[in-house]
Amino acid sequence: MSKQGIQECVQESLECYFRDLRGTEPAGMYEMMVRVVEKPLLEVVMAQADHNQSRAAQWLGLNRNTLRKKLLEHKLIE
Repeated sequence: MSKQGIQECVQESLECYFRDLRGTEPAGMYEMMVRVVEKPLLEVVMAQADHNQSRAAQWLGLNRNTLRKKLLEHKLIE
């Protein structure tokens, strides 16, 4: 899937989210989106990097300590 394909997938999901709200105003959407996208992103990247945090951090463009903090927040490591 290309970058554009991912973007289209997110857009379609958001449109569906608004349809499901049926006129109810959303709250805290930014934080919700970061949470629902960040965890699977970290899971997949860590698996592809053979759970090597330094490599995964490099791929994500993050500092290793920042990646570690995010992994802990999402309970992906102890």
